[in-house]
Amino acid sequence: MESNNKKPHINVDFFEDLTGDISKSTPKGIEDIGKRIRSLREAKGLSIDEVSKLTGFDAELLASIEKNEVQPQLGTVIKLSKALDSAFSRLVSGVGDRLYSVTRKDEQKIVSRSTSKKGKKKLYTYRSLAPEVKGRHMEALIVQLEENPEKEMSVHEGEEFIYVIEGVAALKIGEDCFDLEPGDSVYYLSTVPHQIASKKGKATILAVLYEG
Repeated sequence: MESNNKKPHINVDFFEDLTGDISKSTPKGIEDIGKRIRSLREAKGLSIDEVSKLTGFDAELLASIEKNEVQPQLGTVIKLSKALDSAFSRLVSGVGDRLYSVTRKDEQKIVSRSTSKKGKKKLYTYRSLAPEVKGRHMEALIVQLEENPEKEMSVHEGEEFIYVIEGVAALKIGEDCFDLEPGDSVYYLSTVPHQIASKKGKATILAVLYEG
């Protein structure tokens, strides 16, 4: 990898207004995911223990997610969406009602913060770019990554495209590790064990997830 002093392929300043500082914004939808998961589980007549058996997640973790004590990572949400026969996008940012969506920079919807399994460490904050489209199979997100010393890998269905906007993102995929700088990108199948975090401080990425 070349020196970090290398000028990025794009003018990063172009994205300054687009990304901003996610942590300074008001996370209006931050508690919605836990409520949606509980609502879908109850509508299907499933207990937390039954969802635990379907997903492999501890019942204690699932209860904490529903109570918003733990904010689930995206891979966790995808697995839960499969178990509950629901679209991933419905859990992440709700049900849309439009055939297309033009999202202005001041209309981006902050969806949630993801935390470690014990809820003590914030791992990243993500903002939905197209929550209004009905029946969508992709989710486009601006994600502000934090450092993640836990190194927990994620495996789930789907595909992911990552484009680094600011900072340096540390990616581990399978047995390989990469430092991704502004202008770098990666596309991978989500069934390959993977983990992405900021290498130091914070990093901002564009993430497009296809649930498969």
